This record gives sequence, C-alpha cells and structure tokens, in this order.
Amino acid sequence: MKIVVLAGGLSPEREVSLVTGTAVCKALRRKGHQAVLVDLFLGLEDYDGPLEALFDAPDGRCGDAAIRTCEPDLDAVRRGRKFQSHGLIGKDVLNVCALADLVFVGLHGESGEDGRIQATLDLLGIPYTGSGHLSSAMAMDKIVTKRMMDAAGIRTPKWRMAEYGETDVAALAEGLTMPCVVKTPGSGSSLGVYLPETREELKAALRDVLRFDSQVIVEERIMGRDIFTAVLGERWLPPVEVISAKGKFDYEAKYQSGAALELCPANLTEEQQQEIGEMALKLHQLLGLSVYSRADFVLDGDGVPWCLETNSLPGLTPASLMPKEAAAVGLTYDDLCEEIVQLSLRRKN
Repeated sequence: MKIVVLAGGLSPEREVSLVTGTAVCKALRRKGHQAVLVDLFLGLEDYDGPLEALFDAPDGRCGDAAIRTCEPDLDAVRRGRKFQSHGLIGKDVLNVCALADLVFVGLHGESGEDGRIQATLDLLGIPYTGSGHLSSAMAMDKIVTKRMMDAAGIRTPKWRMAEYGETDVAALAEGLTMPCVVKTPGSGSSLGVYLPETREELKAALRDVLRFDSQVIVEERIMGRDIFTAVLGERWLPPVEVISAKGKFDYEAKYQSGAALELCPANLTEEQQQEIGEMALKLHQLLGLSVYSRADFVLDGDGVPWCLETNSLPGLTPASLMPKEAAAVGLTYDDLCEEIVQLSLRRKN
C-alpha cells in the first residue's frame, strides 16, 4: 500500500514523534509498503516533484532523527519554516495524504493525540491508524479521563483541577496537600509533570505549568512502582516496569539510553498482571479508543495498582515501551507496525 507516515508537528513532543515516524516508516517499507515520512508542520516545502512520485522515494524520505535530553525549541522550528503561515499543517501535507491508501499517525501531543488531525482526515475521507477524533480528544484531556475513571470505578489517585494565573500561585500552593503530583491536562512524554518535594518546589511547578496551560491537575502522589500496559486490538500486553536511575520517569529517562531499567514482563503476580491488564483494557474501551493505546499505573506498597492515565498514540521509538511488550508475546517491531495497519483498516471498513 501507499502509506504516509505523519510525524513531527509542532508540539513539545516533536522530536519523539520524528523518531517514532522514522522507525515506523522503515518498518513498513521492510514489509513491502510504499511508505513515506511527512512532517505535519514543515510539509513538503523542500520537494518540487509530482506528489505521486513521492511514494517512490528510495529511502521513504527518512532522515536521521534523534531525541535530545530537553524538549525542542519550537520557536526555532517556526522560524525555520520556509512557507510562513499561521497554520499547523504544512505545504501539500493533506494533498499527499489524499493520494495514500492509509495515513499512519506517528504524531504525539498537540495536533496528533488531541483528535484534531483525525477530525481533519475524517472530513476528507482519508483512512488513518489508531483511534477516532472524539476518543483521541477525551484520552488526551487528563481531566476528562479522570472524570470517566471515577464514574466507572477505575481506581485512580485522588485529584483536583484548578484554573489559575500567576497571581494565584502562592495561595494555591499553600492550600494543596503534599506530597502531590502536578500535571498539565494535555501534555505527554512526562512533559508538564512535576513531583514537588517542598512548597517552594510546588510554587515553581505551578508557575512552570503556565507555559502549557492555565489549568492544572493536582493528584495525590502514590509511592510505588511504575508499571505500564499496552492494549493492542482487544487484548492487553504484558505489563512492563520502569525503574529510573534518577528516581523519576521523566522525559530524559524515557528516551535516553541507560537512563532507566525496563523489565518486561514486569515481576508481578498473575493476579496483579490480570488486574492491571483488565483496568487498561476497560479504560481503553470506556474512552472509545481503538487499535492500540497504553495505560500508566503505580503499584503501591501493598501491591494495589492505581491507574494514572492512558495514551491513545503511545510512542513507537526504539526506546518506547509498547514494542518491548509486543516482543514479549512474540511480535517483532515490524509485525507490530503491520498489525496496527491491518487493525486500523479493519476498523475503518
């Protein structure tokens, strides 16, 4: 098939997305597809040939993508765009997507996981991988996800939402219970997540959140083991445990080699694996997600799992967790990408 792998974009997870997209594009080409990598934001501004010929590019337009230890400079990305516009979709992106048999959505964060690109493709009648626009938007919004978990009886830490400005930071910080976790409602890859140890650190976290949003989720901090479980189709995959060398699974620990120890399958009892897997699948179905997702958990000192959130487009970089879980059930990386393609086509049909 002719497949556009859509990656990049203009979210703080831009570099993660480009690494995901590059790996996916190469895997699909090894499977025999005419896959081509396209940056959602930059588009085809450096390509002047016929769009139909793009799929014949010998390397799928895959370059060298890497994830640095800090989030990318998005202002520099904006300035580097040749065709200056206020739009988030680059030159000829939708035109080449319309020529494809399928769009593999390799985006993360805003414009990718929040349902906007899915809605755009739906309006144009272009099939794509993963969940639809509404379920994607709900899963991306941690406030909506938390409310649905509470309503459905899925165990999640106590939480509250606050909307505030710079002048409210001091009073808000004094009124919150410690220890806590501070999160922005719509970020991923552990960006916009803070684990303050003191009131001063809490104030600093609340100020920094304003870079992302005027809303914040403040969650009871459950001390324990970090467990992650993916859903593929209608089944959950073996949970993986992540032990960060720094004590927290942040942006650097997720993507830098040697920054975290990942155990898959996690050292859990059969009952714990079953409970975590069923919770992940229940949340996947509750939000109306399809094809694949990944839920994040903390296993407390009593061995009780607490669900934190779910991701509708989990990372598929070489360092990502879902490929490791797939490997634990005998699925190679290439086979995982192919299954996502086939499940997505089945959903579309």
